[in-house]
Amino acid sequence: MTTTRVLVVEDDENLRFAVATELTAGGLVVVTAADLAGADAALRAGDVACVVFDRMLPDGDSLHFVERRRRRGWAVPVLFLTARDSTQDRVDGFAHGGDDYLVKPFSPAELAARVHVLCRRGGTPRPSVLSLADLELDSARREVRRSGVLLTLSDKEFAVLEVLLIRAGQVVSREDLLEHCWDGSADPVANVVDAVVKRLRAKLRAPGLIHSVRGAGYRLAAE
Repeated sequence: MTTTRVLVVEDDENLRFAVATELTAGGLVVVTAADLAGADAALRAGDVACVVFDRMLPDGDSLHFVERRRRRGWAVPVLFLTARDSTQDRVDGFAHGGDDYLVKPFSPAELAARVHVLCRRGGTPRPSVLSLADLELDSARREVRRSGVLLTLSDKEFAVLEVLLIRAGQVVSREDLLEHCWDGSADPVANVVDAVVKRLRAKLRAPGLIHSVRGAGYRLAAE
């Protein structure tokens, strides 16, 4: 008999229990975690058909946890639970790798129905290679090429370029780059992002792809 496993990541013990109970009643095998570290361990321990993530957890925002995994080709469907109900919050959830978004308070029965749909849908592999014009970044191989020439980038340069490629055409703020590319426990100096972007520009050579947007950040585009 085939079992369908679902991971529920929620730090509120009562809510975690209620969600797990509803999903179990619907015939699913439920694994739970209270934080991102627990989620990481559960995902390493075995395959799951879907993950239900609370957005704000004790050790970080699950949105960024999912986004980092998506960059590596992780395709498991994700449903975000959150008290954040603005349109922008919903857009951010989908833009960073979410497949569904449910605002608290919610009906456990509705959540179960949405999870069953995601489990049936399964995951569509996401490409590990990102490209723009003659620039290509291979997340799996950790390689960057421009016009076919392999470039040597530092870890931070690679991370910044990867975020800019994922959001190609969009303005990415310095704050976003700090949040995604630097350890949250670090205390980087104010101009560290500008310094990394300056080195990236030099390594990518002309024609330039990284454009400064005054007062807002940077945008990657072939112009």
